Amino acid sequence: MSDSKKTSQSEGNGAENSSAQDASFDVSTDIKKIQEQAEKAKNDYLYLRAEFENYKKHAIKERSDLVKFGSERLAKELLTVLDNFDRALATPLTPESAALFRQGIELTATELKNLLGRHGVAEVATEGVVFDPSVHEALSSEPTDQVPAGHVFRVFQKAYKMHDKLIRPAQVVVAKKPE
Repeated sequence: MSDSKKTSQSEGNGAENSSAQDASFDVSTDIKKIQEQAEKAKNDYLYLRAEFENYKKHAIKERSDLVKFGSERLAKELLTVLDNFDRALATPLTPESAALFRQGIELTATELKNLLGRHGVAEVATEGVVFDPSVHEALSSEPTDQVPAGHVFRVFQKAYKMHDKLIRPAQVVVAKKPE
């Protein structure tokens, strides 16, 4: 082989070696970039995970506080009604003051009903309606002509609902045909 051929072969090998080195350098650089991206993604994931854990803890505490203190507004308003009952009980009852005492109790009862109404609690009409086991709890039945059979004749305890949910069924006596 001549020297010129050797030189061109070694130059050719050098070019191949150079492109191989460039390729390995490019691969090495790419690997470093991918490792950096993976490390960044891992850190972002860990940060988001920690943020989510903090959010869950905060939501649990908030829910717990809502359950614990959710009725605070109602309780404060009920205290005013209780104060009125306490004042009524502290008033000496005489035959002359009985009418005023009754009027005060009636006003306080109205105040209590209004307060419950502001919080979505309402009485369910019961007397004289058809007996409904989803709203009424039958304590007994009585023969009567005053209301049709199968209707509520007497109410021992009124039914109440909160918004659309029944929170207490009525305890009633159901009418039946007289024998």
